[in-house]
Order: sequence, then structure tokens, then C-alpha cells
Amino acid sequence: MNLVVVSNRVARASASEPMTGGLAAALLPVVEKSGAIWVGSSGRVRDGTQKEPFAEIEALGAGALAMLDLPAAHYGGYYEGFANSALWPALHSRTDLIRASQDDYQSYREVNSFMARALLRFQKPDTTFWIQDYHFLALGAELRNLGVNNAIGFFLHTPWPARAIMDGVPHHRDLIKAMLAYDLIGFQTDGDRDNFLDYLRCELALNVKGDVVTSTFGQSRCAVFPIGIDPAKFAAHAAKAVSNPDVSRLRRSLNGEKLAIGVDRLDYSKGLINRVDAFDRMLTMHPALKRAVSLLQIATLSRGTIEAYGNLQSDMAKLVTDVNGRHGEVDWTPIRYLNKGFSQTVLAGLYRTAQVGLVTPLHDGMNLVAKEYVAAQNPIDPGVLVLSKFAGAANELDTALLVNPNDIDAMARTMATALSMPLIERRMRWEAMMAKLRAGTIQQWFADFLEALQDQHQAGESSAADLAPEPAPVWPLRSIGSGSVRFH
Repeated sequence: MNLVVVSNRVARASASEPMTGGLAAALLPVVEKSGAIWVGSSGRVRDGTQKEPFAEIEALGAGALAMLDLPAAHYGGYYEGFANSALWPALHSRTDLIRASQDDYQSYREVNSFMARALLRFQKPDTTFWIQDYHFLALGAELRNLGVNNAIGFFLHTPWPARAIMDGVPHHRDLIKAMLAYDLIGFQTDGDRDNFLDYLRCELALNVKGDVVTSTFGQSRCAVFPIGIDPAKFAAHAAKAVSNPDVSRLRRSLNGEKLAIGVDRLDYSKGLINRVDAFDRMLTMHPALKRAVSLLQIATLSRGTIEAYGNLQSDMAKLVTDVNGRHGEVDWTPIRYLNKGFSQTVLAGLYRTAQVGLVTPLHDGMNLVAKEYVAAQNPIDPGVLVLSKFAGAANELDTALLVNPNDIDAMARTMATALSMPLIERRMRWEAMMAKLRAGTIQQWFADFLEALQDQHQAGESSAADLAPEPAPVWPLRSIGSGSVRFH
């Protein structure tokens, strides 16, 4: 099998590159070992005069990394517009933040079409295309319109909301009909898949039997594949990071006090305001914890040109200043707030240093930071994970301390409980979570999805409608090799 993986954001195999969780960090280790071609945005734009769509091609493990400069005329409407001002808030059930125009949607479709034409360069009879996340919901349909009959799968890394929420997205019917061009549509949780199927039944009146839906494209299967991490690798990172200068300085600065840690993108879905409010409330409710615990909150800046994100950045900075001013002393600061990323090795060391991990999103697809925190712990003296029940990870890591991030008082009490939890209980909870992580690794997720995709494509081949127009012209590109998919 020749595998082509597509995502908006890609990652390079660099131990020093900041990678605060997320799709790219999760995919890197399995893509580089699989022999796949990973295609994504270079982060730059093109003016339309270039004939060559690929700005950079480089080796990535056994395969290759191919990056495109996306069209300048449509990039803003595609990325900041429809993808992140309409789809992202809707997928996280924030209808109040949905902002999109007709032009934004047109740009979104244009970029999906541009990517489809670029991907034709890699099409061979045995090529499998695996599309990642909400940036490319329509990419499968664009490929089908170009005559591609290969296996095409899609995986959504975010939640999928209730039907009433999706009804608030402009052009939602057109977009979700386009998604049915995929042979296999993967979700993080049963709830996400059930919400999607409910939309197909009630909004589109489609025939759904079990997890298979029939549309004008043929049959598509909708299934659940909870994404994992490589726990052994992350544990090795944590052990290695003991001597890292950043980790060593943090340990020395604590002077015996305990540490709680949060690591997130600065995004309204992550519940950062509620988390800091709960930490503030905990210090008020338990004055003895002052100078006994501090919070390290790493919040990497994200999408700052979008109004909701700029407002959050200002609100967080003000809130942290207020809390530190209210509880701090001349020689002690309750909250250490950093707006920069760290490599996965350094992050693993920071996780191991912290006695409590705070992962409290308002709504999240999976949240791999929760799994990374658990994997990084010292087995002899593990920390405690405080986890939002609205993160996909809560379905697996059910021995974490689960919280409702909207209940500030309860979350404050749970933080205090985590800080005083006895060793025997900490070990019991940690061992149960590690068993789940070892059973559902990123390698297993990768293999399970591709196996299910091949099975579904073969099952639906005979009944698929032939909707292919004349193939579009293929841009010339030097050969980079295609290696077969292997799992290590």
C-alpha cells in the first residue's frame, strides 16, 4: 500500500522543535515510520504565478514530507475564516463565536480543491489517502470529482457536536454531504459518531444501517478510533529530561513546594479561565496551600488575528496578574504563566516534575496532553491527573479525578484532593490509566484505522457510483519514492 496522509499542519522530526501536543505531534512518530508521504501546508502562501504547488519536499523517516504554499487569495478565508471562525467554534459547541461569510466558505472549498489537484501527483492504483481534521472536510469529494476511486479515509480530531449546533454553520448541508465521499469517517468517541449519524438521519434523511450510510457517493462507514500516544517513548523522554536545563531550573526553584501543571494552546475550548479561577478559589478556600503549591501554566499563542483569541489572550494575562497580586508574596508567585512552546522531551520532564496535571477543557476531541502527563510520571511516585469529563480522554482515563470545568468550587476542591492524595491511591489510579495507554497506542490507532479503511473500500467498491469527470491535469513533480507502509 502507498499511503498519503494529509493535514493542514505538519511536523518535522526535530527533538528541539516546540510541539505542545496536537495533531502534528501525534502523527509524526507513526508517519515517519510508515513510509507514508505526509502532505500539508508550508505556512506560506503563493500568488498564483507558480506552476509548482509544492514548496518543499524532504525525507521523513522511511517516507517524505511534502509542503504546499496555499493560494494567497483564499488562505485567509479558508484558515482564519471558515475553518477557525465557523467550523472550530461549532465543533466545540460555541455557536456564539461562529463568524463566516459566503466568501469564506468559497475560499474553504477553493483550498480543498487546490489540495485535491496537488494530491493527484501521488495517485497510483494502490494509493490510499488518509485526510486529517476539519480543515479538509470536503477534500474527499474534491478528489472524487477529479476521478479518484482509491480508498480515501477521514479522521476528525475534534468533537462532533449535536445536530442543532451544526445547523448554525453556514452551508452545513452542502459540506456534510461532501464528507460522505470518504469510505471511512473516524471519530474520537461514540458520542461524536452518534451525533454525526443523527445529523445524517434527521437533516439529510439518509439511509443509515448500523454505522454505514448510503449516499450518492456510495457507502461510507462511520466508526470510532480513539487516538493514543506512544507511552513508552514518552516515559523515556521524561527520564531523559531530568538533566535538561529548563527542567533542572524548575525543580530547584520549587524549594520543596508542590507543582500543578497545565499545557495547552491558548484557545477558548481549553477552559483556561475556569482553571485559573479554580486555582484562585483553592488558595482562598485552603490558605495553608499558599507557598505550598504553585501552578505552571504553559499556553502557546494561537490564531491571534481572530478576535476571540485576541480577547482570550488579554483576559488570561489580566486574570493571572490579578491572582498573583492577590495571593503572591515578595518571594513567591502562585502562577507561572508562559506563552511559549517546548519540545516533547522538555514537556515530559515538566510533567514528571508536577504532582498534579490539570487538563480541564470545556470541550475537547481527545486531549493528548492528558495521556502524555500520565505516561511521563515516575512509576514509584506518580502524580495525579485532574481531567475534564468533557475531554475525549475521560472515556478511557476514568481513574483520573474527573471534573466539570464549569463548577469552579468543585474543581478547586478536587485540586486540593489531588495534592493530598496518598501514595497507594496515586499508584492505583496511575497503573489503571497506564494499562489503558499501553492497550491503545498511537501505533495501534494508525494500524486499526488503515485496516478498517481497506475493508470498507473493498466492501463498497462494487456499489460506488461512478461520478468521475475527466481527470484534471497533474502538476509535474520530481519523483520522491513511495515506500510501502510498515509498522514498527
